[in-house]
Amino acid sequence: MKEKIEFRQVRDFEGIISGTLLFIKQNIKALLKTFFLLCGFFILAGMISNVFMELHLIDASRGYGSRYNSSVWAYMLGWRYLLVIVFSVLNYTAMSTSILSFVALYIAKGNVAPTVEEVWSYFKYYFFRVMLSVILVYIMWVICTVLCLIPGVYVTPAFSILLAVMILENADFSSSFSRAFALVKQNWWITFATIVVVSIITVVFMMVIYAPTLILTMVSTFTQGDAKLLKSYQIFTAISQSLSQVFMIIPLISIAFIYYNLAERKESQGLMGRIEEFGNTQAPVSHPDEDY
Repeated sequence: MKEKIEFRQVRDFEGIISGTLLFIKQNIKALLKTFFLLCGFFILAGMISNVFMELHLIDASRGYGSRYNSSVWAYMLGWRYLLVIVFSVLNYTAMSTSILSFVALYIAKGNVAPTVEEVWSYFKYYFFRVMLSVILVYIMWVICTVLCLIPGVYVTPAFSILLAVMILENADFSSSFSRAFALVKQNWWITFATIVVVSIITVVFMMVIYAPTLILTMVSTFTQGDAKLLKSYQIFTAISQSLSQVFMIIPLISIAFIYYNLAERKESQGLMGRIEEFGNTQAPVSHPDEDY
């Protein structure tokens, strides 16, 4: 019988990475089913809006100065660009809510994968709260980064785990905000390093999917290739980019591990809970080794 993943556990850098990959491996079918059923509409809508945007930019770049009288910024900042932004926010909200809700239910059920119906009940409850939080966090992060790069880097770890705090602790935005910074305070470097490595891993996986069509599109653009062929490349690029978003499961699961690692270092709730189970005949015979 395979060993169930225990989230409430102190983990080092390697433990978070390996725990993330092992959890995904053990629950891959349930995760993919949840991901595509709850996020599929937003992924499809985002893909279509991206296709319209890319095709429009091709026409604008080739016809600018002859067919079109507006500036290139008018094309870039039109309703198509607005749709891309809107569906990007909705898409990220759906992915974050579904995967983090999956983790919350997995823990609540005693390390058993939840059904899509169970995740849907959490999804409905948290979706709009998460969406507003994503918008607020993004605005604050942009402000911190634009004013000075260092503040933007500093707040990244706390902002990264804010949604995990919100769903896994059922907290509102203000509570999640202060809680996230309190957890990261004494473990900023390990948190930041883990996020960077996981992000690199995710980007590599995503690039494997859409890099070939992206390269063909760039070559065709610089060599002034046939317009129809270039549009075909752009469509395939948009489709592959959308499909590659399935790899966003990796950083979202790792964020849950990072959150519980920080919470255990600060409060040891998981350890205390298992100590209380000693003597209980229904408790597991053994527990994962931990380093405190």
